[in-house]
Amino acid sequence: MTPPDASHNRWSDLDRPPLNATALRRGLLRPDSLWTSLEVVESTGSTNTDLAERARAGAAAEGTVLVAEEQTAGRGRLERSWTAPPRSGLFFSVYLEPGGIPVERWGWVPLLAGVAAATGLAKSAGVDMSLKWPNDLLVPVEGGERKTGGILGEFAGDGIVVGLGINVSLRADELPAPTAGSLALAGAVSTDRETLLRAVLRSMEHWYGAWRAADGDAAASGLQAAYAAGCATLDRTVRAELPGGASLVGEAVAIDGDGRLILSTEDGLQRPVSAGDIVHLRGAAGGLT
Repeated sequence: MTPPDASHNRWSDLDRPPLNATALRRGLLRPDSLWTSLEVVESTGSTNTDLAERARAGAAAEGTVLVAEEQTAGRGRLERSWTAPPRSGLFFSVYLEPGGIPVERWGWVPLLAGVAAATGLAKSAGVDMSLKWPNDLLVPVEGGERKTGGILGEFAGDGIVVGLGINVSLRADELPAPTAGSLALAGAVSTDRETLLRAVLRSMEHWYGAWRAADGDAAASGLQAAYAAGCATLDRTVRAELPGGASLVGEAVAIDGDGRLILSTEDGLQRPVSAGDIVHLRGAAGGLT
């Protein structure tokens, strides 16, 4: 008989070994590092919710990293749910305090996390990564673009909590939607989650340091150019589904200095989009995404 808690047993899926928190701390928590603490929990509702509560209570220092082997109430943008089998992905949140940086520039932090995740995963997993504005990570699967990760930022305490959910080893029959993908399905050379997590956090440390050194100036830090270079939304016809139910169709032509997506519409105007859901209609890759 299968034990009732088999799904949570440490060795219930040998293809998905648990994270070694001690090894992760040893590799990431250095005296000169951005990362100050790292905790791995077996299961939680949402790492973002947990870490935001700590930050609001003054119980989180900058550089706190909270990782879950399983999220039961993970959240994406627009309060969408994010679910995946235990130990099949990377589900983690970080707390950052960009003190001294003008608050109006803090909106770049989730975009920064996207650049960091895409560059870190491209190197460590050997997969072609791209960004769908504002905060989706895309990979090529069976000739199309599939979402393999998402990023969510929220203000908390004196800083901002940024959560990342990345599908690593999900098989086709485990995907939550036809538009979803995973690093494994994209042909990753490595699905070792410790290697991938270290790569993403080190990349984030690099980009965050460069952005802070430039006083949050996305252009001066190279962040704006890096995001545009990796953004699959640019140079495509898209539909922006805006808050309140309105929509806007146009060609995505740029990411401006505030991180907004600039659409060139049929009336000849260039319209900035600061929030919304983007649907790729036409472009180099073709199809709807």
